[in-house]
Amino acid sequence: MTGARGHRRPGAAATAALVCAVTAAGLYGCSGSGPSEPTPTPTPTPAPATSLPGGVSPLTGLRARSGPVLAVKIDNVPLARPHTGLTDADLVYVEQVESGQTRLMAVYASKVPDRVGPVRSARESDLALLRQFGRPVLAYSGAQSALTPLLEAAPLHLVTEAANPGAFQRDPGRAAPHNLYLRPGRALATAPDATRAKDIGFRFGPAPADGTPVNSRTVRFPATRYTFTWAPAEHAWRVAMDDRSDGPLKPATVVVQHVTVKASRFHDFLGAVSPYTVTTGSGRAQVLRDGKVHEARWSRPDADSGTTFTTPAGAPLNFAPGQVWVLLTGT
Repeated sequence: MTGARGHRRPGAAATAALVCAVTAAGLYGCSGSGPSEPTPTPTPTPAPATSLPGGVSPLTGLRARSGPVLAVKIDNVPLARPHTGLTDADLVYVEQVESGQTRLMAVYASKVPDRVGPVRSARESDLALLRQFGRPVLAYSGAQSALTPLLEAAPLHLVTEAANPGAFQRDPGRAAPHNLYLRPGRALATAPDATRAKDIGFRFGPAPADGTPVNSRTVRFPATRYTFTWAPAEHAWRVAMDDRSDGPLKPATVVVQHVTVKASRFHDFLGAVSPYTVTTGSGRAQVLRDGKVHEARWSRPDADSGTTFTTPAGAPLNFAPGQVWVLLTGT
C-alpha cells in the first residue's frame, strides 16, 4: 500500500469502478457503486454556541496548541492491553468490528506522545468519521485489499508500516499482530500539510442544570464492555474494559452515541462481514460529565460536518474540558 499524500482524489464513478474491479476477483463483495453511508434525514439546526477563544483546543476545551490531526487505529482485544499513548489523545472513538469486538480510534492534536499502539487495521466506517477533520493523518496497519482504493481516494494522509516503515516499530515483548507501534512524530513528518485541529461541533463549558447523578455506567458491545466510574477527586471517569481497570485512562467526558451498525459491503473469503457504523444523521445520546448523566440528541447532517450534541430541548450541551470518549454503539 502507498501513502495518499499528493495524489488527486478520483471521481465517485472511477472509485466505484475500481472497487468493483477488485472485488470481481471473488475475494470481496461489492453491492453497488454508492457509499455505505446513507443520505441522512434533515434535522433541525441546533441553537448557535460561542466558539472557543484562540489558544484553546476545539477537541478538549483546554488551553493547548492545536496541531495537525493524527488519527491512529488501535487494537483492543485483551492481548492488546494495556495500551500505550492513549492518555495523551484529545479524543477517543470506540467502534465495533468483526465478532463483536471493538477497535479504538485515538485522535491527537494537542500532544504527541513518543509511541502509540498497538496499531491495527482500518475499516470502511473510518472514511466518513474522519471527513469532519479535513485532511488528517491516518495511521493504521493495513486494510482489506478491496477497501484500499477508497482509502487512497479519501482526503487522508495515509501512514502504514509498508509505505512508511520508519514511522513504526515492533515490540519484541509482544506477539504479533499485537506488537506494532507508531512513532507519532515521524508519522506527522510525512504530512506537513495535514489539517490542524478545528471545530467539529463540540462545545465546552458549564454543565446543564439537570442531569441524573451516577457513580458508574457500563456500555456493552456484543463481545466487549466498557465501564466508566466517576472519580470525584480526579474529576474524571476511570475506564475499565471487560472489568479490568486501566487506571491511567481518565476522560472528563464520555459520550454514548447511539448509531446504526449494519453489515458493510466488504467481507473476506471466509464470508465474515465487517460491520459498518453510520455516523451521519441524528439520534439519541447520553453525555456523562461531573458525576451525572445527561440525556442528549446528536446531529451530523453529512460527512463533511461535525457532530453537535444538544439537550432534548435543543440547547447546546457542553462537555467538561478534558479528554473526550465517544462510544459509537448500536444498542
